[in-house]
Amino acid sequence: EVQLVESGGGLVQVGGSLRLSCAVSGFAFDDYAIHWFRQVPGKEREGVGCINRSGTSTYSGDSVEGRFTISSDNTNNTVYLQMTSLKPEDTAVYTCAADISTRIAGIIVCDPYYYRVNYWGKGTLVTVSS
Repeated sequence: EVQLVESGGGLVQVGGSLRLSCAVSGFAFDDYAIHWFRQVPGKEREGVGCINRSGTSTYSGDSVEGRFTISSDNTNNTVYLQMTSLKPEDTAVYTCAADISTRIAGIIVCDPYYYRVNYWGKGTLVTVSS
């Protein structure tokens, strides 16, 4: 059974940092991309960023560019979202999701617009207080 489990959410002050983790298990595939999304109730889901398993394809959303960094530890099958210089508008439920379908030349790639999520985590809440 494929599972994506997020952790690391919580309450942080403006300007602070937080690192989210997405632990991936149960995959029968050797290639996938992990997307991070965030959503506030009543608003559309926003793509935060993505990294493929080899680390050769990534993207960061415009609103977090320069502040959030995605990395992966393939030994532990974990993808991290390092968040710095946090702002109140970063408050949201952050969810990781796996794409095993979007390929270019046979390689899974990250694209902020053309992707297909095959598996979702349950999310973790990040609250940035002022």
